[in-house]
Amino acid sequence: MTTENAIRALAGTMILASLALAHFVSPKWLFLTGFVGLNLLQSAFTGFCPAEIVLRKTGLTKDGGCSRPSSPA
Repeated sequence: MTTENAIRALAGTMILASLALAHFVSPKWLFLTGFVGLNLLQSAFTGFCPAEIVLRKTGLTKDGGCSRPSSPA
């Protein structure tokens, strides 16, 4: 999975989770939906995406490979 696809999956999950929480817990969870939307919008214009930084630190590379070196056989 590429970082772009992982970011889309993460954003979609966060939006769906916040909508469910807004419905079942409190409407204040819609602020999370707004935050995710604003973050997606600003990253489209600036190219800066905090989620991409976090995903790269977990080892996911831009092309979908793993940045961790392979262990010797």
